[in-house]
Amino acid sequence: MLIQNHYPMKAKSQRLEAVKMLISSQEFGSQEEVLKALAKEGIVVTQATLSRDMKQLKVAKASTMNGKYVYVLPNETMYKRVTTPRQASEMLQMSGFVSINFTGNLGVIKTRPGYASSIAYNIDASGFSEILGTIAGADTIFIAIRAGVTYDSVIERLSTIIPNIQ
Repeated sequence: MLIQNHYPMKAKSQRLEAVKMLISSQEFGSQEEVLKALAKEGIVVTQATLSRDMKQLKVAKASTMNGKYVYVLPNETMYKRVTTPRQASEMLQMSGFVSINFTGNLGVIKTRPGYASSIAYNIDASGFSEILGTIAGADTIFIAIRAGVTYDSVIERLSTIIPNIQ
């Protein structure tokens, strides 16, 4: 998929998801490295567009254990990187969802490594009135559920963004 200068909304959201997946699964020290990885995925953008996307995603630089500075997503400074990174296009075809369990006004969603942040982002961006907010780690999402809301209604709402949730 080759993306040019005018982006339909769906193309932009797919590009943002690809950037999130790449940054979550690999270490990049420069935007040039991210641009090359995106190009391998068939997504060709300018450095200025990538810079705007990274600003929108609130990407920051953080120090690794060996002192190298790499890009990280919000809430992912302690992210455990997968040992064999998949291509972003492959990761985008899988929902990443593993399971969901509830206790009181909390839900715990388990995901494949690297998926929690993007799923939590999609939950928060959806503005579901049943869900007050999320906290994401590498493979776990805590969701705070509004008082009086049934677990079934939460699952029904989440099914609009997580196709294989049950």
